[in-house]
This record gives sequence, structure tokens and C-alpha cells, in this order.
Amino acid sequence: MDDKILKAIEGLSLKFDSLSKKVDNQGDLLKENTQILNNHGEQLKENTQILKALEHLAQVNKAERDKTSFDIAEISGEIKAMRKSVSNVELITASNWSDIVKLKAVK
Repeated sequence: MDDKILKAIEGLSLKFDSLSKKVDNQGDLLKENTQILNNHGEQLKENTQILKALEHLAQVNKAERDKTSFDIAEISGEIKAMRKSVSNVELITASNWSDIVKLKAVK
């Protein structure tokens, strides 16, 4: 009977060793997966920082474009005002030339 108990204990010991190895293997796999997840987490953080930087650059770029558009509209208005002034000067000059011609004719 003692042999049967010893054999049973040896069988249980072998099963325990086998289960222990399986648990160790699962632990190793868990460590590997944890490392992979940590790497992905770091990559995600880096990608998030890059996206935030790009978003900021896009906002700065938009602000610069808006300012440029405003400046162009302002310059366009000033040019139109100058054209009107030049037209007025031309009209006054033409009137003055007309007056000069009339004065010369009176002599």
C-alpha cells in the first residue's frame, strides 16, 4: 500500500511540476505582453504629443493666414482710396489747365 501512496504522490508531484512550469510560462508571457503594452503606451504618448504640436501649428498657421487676409483687405481699401484721390487730382489739374488756356486766350 505504501508503494501505491508513493506512486500517487510521485504522480501528483509530476503533475504539480508540470502545472508549475505552465504557470511560469504564463508568467513569462504576461511579462512579455506587459512590455509590449508599455511600449505601445509610450508610442501612444509620443503620437499624442506630435498630434498636439501639429494642431498648435495649424492654429498658428490659420491665425497668420487670417491676419494676412485682413492686411490684404486693408491694403486693397487704401489703394482704392489712392486711386480716387489720383482721379480727383487729375480732374482738378484738367480744370486748372482749362483755366490757364482761358486766361491765355484773354490776353
